[in-house]
Amino acid sequence: MQPLTDQDPETKSLDRVAENMEQLKALFPEVVTEGKIDFEVLKQLLGGKVDEREEKFGLNWNGKRRARQIALTPSTGTLRPCPEDSVDWDTTKNLMIEGDNLEVLKLLQKSYAGKVKLIYIDPPYNTGNDFVYPDDFQDNIRNYLELTGQMDSEGRKISSNTEASGRFHTDWVNMMYPRLRVSRQLLSQDGALFISCDDGEVANLRLLLDEIFGAENFVAQFVWKARQFTDARAVTNISTDHEYILAYAKDAGFAVRGVGRDETKFANPDDDPRGAWMSRSLLGLATREQRPNLHYDIVDSETGHRFPPNPSTGWRYSREKMEQLIKDKCILFPKKEDGRPREKKFRKDMTAEFIAFRTIIENTHTADGTQEIRSLFGAEVFSFPKPAELIRQMIEQVVRPGEIVMDFFAGSGTTAHAAWLQNASDDGNRAWILVQLQELLDPKNRDQRVAADFSDQLRKPRNIAELTKERLRRAGKRIREESPMFAGDLGFRVFKLASSNIRAWEPDRDNLATTLEEHADHLKTDRTESDILFELLLKLGLDLTVPIEEKCIAGKTVHSIGAGVLLVCLAEKITTAEVEPLAMGIAAWHRELAPAGESQVVFRDSSFTRPSAKEGEPPKSDDVAKTNLTAILQQNGLESVRSL
Repeated sequence: MQPLTDQDPETKSLDRVAENMEQLKALFPEVVTEGKIDFEVLKQLLGGKVDEREEKFGLNWNGKRRARQIALTPSTGTLRPCPEDSVDWDTTKNLMIEGDNLEVLKLLQKSYAGKVKLIYIDPPYNTGNDFVYPDDFQDNIRNYLELTGQMDSEGRKISSNTEASGRFHTDWVNMMYPRLRVSRQLLSQDGALFISCDDGEVANLRLLLDEIFGAENFVAQFVWKARQFTDARAVTNISTDHEYILAYAKDAGFAVRGVGRDETKFANPDDDPRGAWMSRSLLGLATREQRPNLHYDIVDSETGHRFPPNPSTGWRYSREKMEQLIKDKCILFPKKEDGRPREKKFRKDMTAEFIAFRTIIENTHTADGTQEIRSLFGAEVFSFPKPAELIRQMIEQVVRPGEIVMDFFAGSGTTAHAAWLQNASDDGNRAWILVQLQELLDPKNRDQRVAADFSDQLRKPRNIAELTKERLRRAGKRIREESPMFAGDLGFRVFKLASSNIRAWEPDRDNLATTLEEHADHLKTDRTESDILFELLLKLGLDLTVPIEEKCIAGKTVHSIGAGVLLVCLAEKITTAEVEPLAMGIAAWHRELAPAGESQVVFRDSSFTRPSAKEGEPPKSDDVAKTNLTAILQQNGLESVRSL
């Protein structure tokens, strides 16, 4: 039985560096020597197609190399379950995670890689008033605990990213790069990232996304008419009424669903036996120089009147095609000579149910988002929230029922609200994952005063994540009231980022005996069995909403995760006498569950200990009990047995 420790790869999030090395080694084994890449050999194998220039097209900034390192550094944290903050914990497939989104994204790599269909984020716009995450390359878990007031920060404060720092754009790009880099791995092959921004950083963001996703995977730059009325505060006398949503696909071939056709445009006023039809323009898109075959006169055979082409557009069809349409009575000639002929387009000939989704979005505004918050809370506890209808349209276009949408700058939780609204409209079962920092609210800050006061009224800690959860509770209740026929999932599981449940090996060289005694149990004493179970799910790549069953076997609690894919017993003590009935009971339950694929059994390593013969010495490992338990399980087909 091999114990898991803090040095074991399975106790960390997915190691992208190691994965990249393995992929490169599989392609070019000769370039890896003693665990290092020989770039000269790689260059030769690639036929010299390596760009060694210092100057090249793209976005470069101070800190780019460090941002790459941060993106590739595995997390040693975990996510602690909080059923008391959740809604419908036992049945929901939705996740609300509190913590630094970079660390959370890393922790989700094994469980959710390639499973998210749409990532929509509305990050800080870098206006000078936005908080920008100051990542710590050495220990970002500690950094996160300090920033959120969970650990003595020695004076560290959360501050805005002002231009006075001299690193205005640099700090913002350094924050965004690793988060976008890591999040891309979570997208399915047919998935996409949609990200809101404004004029301030859109140019830098385009270049950043070109590098991470590839310029060839750019989908669209949507223009959202965010402002309904003119901004009277505009000092330049120019009212900036729009924002953007940049869309990038994970891979080629991505397409949105499109918009359903407006059936009201079709009618049959002349009782044409071919059915309903609409009148459509015959104008083309090419000049005479570009397409001379589309420039000719159309002749009304009944009146003999000639209709010349528009010089800048020509006609939609060639002369031969047009003559056939006239013969088939599919051309509508005007009664007046100054009119233009049009096409009679029949609905039955239009096989596609949807038309293109337009890049100009005008049917919802920021004021709608503000009104939604006011309606739910009775106060404007969030500034400039996105309207749920805007994001609902994105979800409708990209995410099919049963797929996952994610937002790791969750803010007020609009993305989850929008996903619920879309599910209620088509009886869907889309799931969502939100991530929000426990960003502290300052009642002395004018922009945060209302939110801080509202947190006090709720008797909740003054941080944004608490308000996010409250919005979700109220939105779910509202949807249930307004859509009583919808029986879908309106719950969510809450998790909070924390340091690992597994103790890090930190020896005290001056008192090694004490250190050994303290580390006799690899697990932290202030953590629950549930904490440890969910860390195992993350480390072994299992879904955080996977079913968990519990059974008492030989007086010990055993957990079955994913219908027997993982069997866990975290009893604090297992004696030699208890080994056989426990092992046989676990094996029998495993046969009853009959999971598909290989199963893994995990025990607490410190369960197999016996008191030391000498007073003052730490307990010793009971290797006999551990070996016997492993042997019995393996004889019954459970080959993978681990301890932690």
